[in-house]
Amino acid sequence: MTQPPGQQPPQGSFGAPYDPPPESDRPSPPPGYGSAPLPGQAAGPYGAPAQPGPYGAPAQPGPYGVPQPGPYSAPTQPGPYGCPSSQQPGYGYPQQSQQPPRPGGGGFFRGRRGAVIGAVLAVVLLLAGGGIWFATSGDDGSKPTANASTDPGPGPNGGGDGKAEDQGTHDLRAEADALNAKRRTGEAKVLWLQEGGVDLPRNGSDVYGPWIVGDTVVKAMFRTVTGYSVTDGRRKWSLRMPSSLCAAPSQPTADGKIVFGIKTGTAGDALCNSLQMVDLTTGKAGWRKTYRRQGAWDLLSDVSMAINGDTVTVGRTSRTDAFRVSDGAVLFGELPGNCQPFGFASGPVAIAATSCQTAADDHKEQQVQRIDPVTGKVRWTYKVKKGWEVAQFYSVSPLVVSLKQADKWAIIVLNENGTYRSQLVGGTDEYGTKCGGDLLTEGKNLDNCLGVAADDRTVYLATKPPEDDLTRTNKVVAFDLNTGQAKWKAAAPAGQTFMPIRTEGGRLLMYLAAGKNKGGGIASLPQTGGTPQMVLRHPAAAATVERGFFDSRVAYRNGRCILIHARISGIDDEDEKSMKSMAAFGS
Repeated sequence: MTQPPGQQPPQGSFGAPYDPPPESDRPSPPPGYGSAPLPGQAAGPYGAPAQPGPYGAPAQPGPYGVPQPGPYSAPTQPGPYGCPSSQQPGYGYPQQSQQPPRPGGGGFFRGRRGAVIGAVLAVVLLLAGGGIWFATSGDDGSKPTANASTDPGPGPNGGGDGKAEDQGTHDLRAEADALNAKRRTGEAKVLWLQEGGVDLPRNGSDVYGPWIVGDTVVKAMFRTVTGYSVTDGRRKWSLRMPSSLCAAPSQPTADGKIVFGIKTGTAGDALCNSLQMVDLTTGKAGWRKTYRRQGAWDLLSDVSMAINGDTVTVGRTSRTDAFRVSDGAVLFGELPGNCQPFGFASGPVAIAATSCQTAADDHKEQQVQRIDPVTGKVRWTYKVKKGWEVAQFYSVSPLVVSLKQADKWAIIVLNENGTYRSQLVGGTDEYGTKCGGDLLTEGKNLDNCLGVAADDRTVYLATKPPEDDLTRTNKVVAFDLNTGQAKWKAAAPAGQTFMPIRTEGGRLLMYLAAGKNKGGGIASLPQTGGTPQMVLRHPAAAATVERGFFDSRVAYRNGRCILIHARISGIDDEDEKSMKSMAAFGS
């Protein structure tokens, strides 16, 4: 069985031979798409690539060889937390970790849910053996969230009942001022710091966000959603949820609305099958409802959420349910046929990964589809070669897809109409992206990878620092969308690493991780490569604080860089509360 979504493909080099499906299985291009090859391409729609595959000669000539004309005009990407919808995800990460690939795409027996899932599986198998399937009951009525509080409390680390967020244990303003007093010429300020401030359950909690809506940056953790001022970190509002968060889309709607996945109760075995709409501008709770999870695969799979226009989708292994964000109305559920979407990418265009049930019931035939987010109607379909699975959407426009097969990894580029364009040729470099399954224990979105960006001509990927390199320095590699070939490379300073976060104004923006006694910051590169230029240099005095964000997302907007941990846990309660959860830098 394939368990989407959000699982990381095998780490390291990509470009394993990935042969295209038969000619008859490929969609026909619409009028206006020419057939003449571009310069440097082989002739024919599926000719050999300009260079042979990076890891041994494939059994057939090349994986995907020739792209078709007609690239995307706008660089809209599956940009999560807080970035303009027409840009690449607004965060990167400073360090990487290597994890062995897991089978399928949905993260079975992961983290603290393992024991619960094991028990559920035993019951499911028992009932299934008798020809019986069971599902949880659902309440489809809309109702406001109970126990919702928008009292901001006294100041940026406001009080509460001992469980409210951001009480803090230190004078964070004084700490930021002390760091700023040591700033050197040309360095930005530490604008503000935030601590976890919450008594978390055993093993800690995932942190969702950040989402930037106007002058507010929002994070969600455990049972609280909190909005802060982007300028000074003051807590503007805090919303207490009725139960624990378990999933969230990477983007809100254009007017700042979002729908969270929450558990149906506070018991340890509570399912992630409830939804709560929240206005991120005001911190007010909207509609809340539950949805049904039916059958073994549905009950055991992780949840992938996305927002496309006024539609929020909730994907699982065997189906996706779609609701209207504004009022919670059901838009569509199970679609006709044996192929069902298991996850979407957020953004103005609804791109989905679908899985097709086979006779072996292994869901090993997968597709990439454009689906109308209101009706569920399929606009076009690209069939992935059998045995390969859709791992992530690195970008929606241009459409860059990460595929996996056992210990193989391939990255392909599709045209706007769903036809094949190119496959990236990785060469001998080792690459590393970090996706939802590597950062979170619950909620595996398909559009929240860190360390990759794309524009209308280029895909940018970060390499992993060589194992024998004590300086832990890496490079960013730029790939041509039409040929899949590497165009140029740019190295990070010694002792630091680059991580692409998004493209903007014809340049690549990257997060430069802090090194020993070296502040991090935001750097840029033009599409043609060259020498990286610092856009925002963080103070060296804050390097120790910044390096503490070893597993974080990075949001950059309007000259401010915000770091946020993807997960908070500690040795004890005080350690959890005092752990830095967010840090902001700027002029």
